[in-house]
Amino acid sequence: MNQPTRVILALAAAALCVLATGCSTTSAVRVHPWERGLLADATMDPSRDALGTAMMEHVTSSREAAAGGRGVGGAGCGCN
Repeated sequence: MNQPTRVILALAAAALCVLATGCSTTSAVRVHPWERGLLADATMDPSRDALGTAMMEHVTSSREAAAGGRGVGGAGCGCN
């Protein structure tokens, strides 16, 4: 390899390292104390709609021929 090709490859490798380490920072995912109230809101609760949850469980059990998995004991063999 000639010198310009090595320089270009080194710069490309350095740029790749910089881009790859940009996603590993923890400051981007840190929740500040004044933001915790928004996350604790009732609209952030995935099971806030009891009817919608029951309907999705019915659809899942109908399509996959399986039931339970949401705190229900037993493994489907009748040994609960």
